[in-house]
Amino acid sequence: MEAAGEAPAASPAPLRAEAAAAAVLPERLRRREAERQQGVERQRQKKEAQVVKEEQSEFFVAAFAREREAVEALLAAGPLEEAAARLQGLQKLLTESVRFLAPYEVRQGQEAVARLQGDLAARRQQLQPKKKFAFRALKKEAAPGSELRPAEPARPAAAAPAPGYGPAEGEPGGPPLCGFSGAEDEELELGPAELLQRDVVLSELRGCRVLLRGNANTLRVRDCRGCTVLCGPVSTSALVDGCSDCLLVLACQQLRSHRTRDCRFYVQVTSRAVIEDCTKISFAPYAWSYPGIERDFESSGLDRNRNNWNLVDDFDWLATNKPSPNWSLIPEQERISRWD
Repeated sequence: MEAAGEAPAASPAPLRAEAAAAAVLPERLRRREAERQQGVERQRQKKEAQVVKEEQSEFFVAAFAREREAVEALLAAGPLEEAAARLQGLQKLLTESVRFLAPYEVRQGQEAVARLQGDLAARRQQLQPKKKFAFRALKKEAAPGSELRPAEPARPAAAAPAPGYGPAEGEPGGPPLCGFSGAEDEELELGPAELLQRDVVLSELRGCRVLLRGNANTLRVRDCRGCTVLCGPVSTSALVDGCSDCLLVLACQQLRSHRTRDCRFYVQVTSRAVIEDCTKISFAPYAWSYPGIERDFESSGLDRNRNNWNLVDDFDWLATNKPSPNWSLIPEQERISRWD
């Protein structure tokens, strides 16, 4: 018999429930504390990354300014080949720094490089021998009664742009050193010897197919309509300005497109492509080949394993949460694989 006044033994079920509740509460607190610590760590890493980014940006601005001044000095009074080499190094510095630079810094750098490329092309043009003297000598030596043969009048190579149009951005004033202008419904072609480290301009072409097999220094495609341009590796920049309904196959360090619409680009580009005032532009990876293209890539200095064909900055679209409506990627099933 139980002693009088002794309390009955507690039921084990309520005790287990209380213990479980006591265990759940610390677990929730531990989870919250872990989440808080993770948030603090993310904020710390973000601040550190921002500091590093700012330091990298400051280093770039100083290094870029030094190299730009060196190139300007060489263009004024130094060997042009050294100026071209330093300018290519300046372009490489900009390309490798794009990932941590603000868009306005990238744009300023690209404009500075384009201006220097134009200055270099203009200096090279000034130093070109005057061909008119050779023409007069030939005329003087011609036999009486003979006729001078015109030099391929139907082939508009290295023709001056038509009057009434100013130079495109980054293009030196005066006639281009190498290229085509004003042709219509023609197949035009330049080879490795004609292109090697030359500055090429294609302007005011209509319905033409242009084959550029070789390593050019720069490429400018201006005011062209309904054209196909197949181009080998370009050591520095390619600028497409005021074009429409064109197919452009380009390999370069830097690609910029202005005032262009309804064009398809097949590109190999080591920096991010830039478009401005463009609509209905589409992109796919570079897919052209020809005998000797590997040699041309080697002389151009382009990295064949690095291609940012699908990374495009639209300077007219500032929203970060929505893609730009001005450009798109060409679906794989719609891409051209044969260029014959």
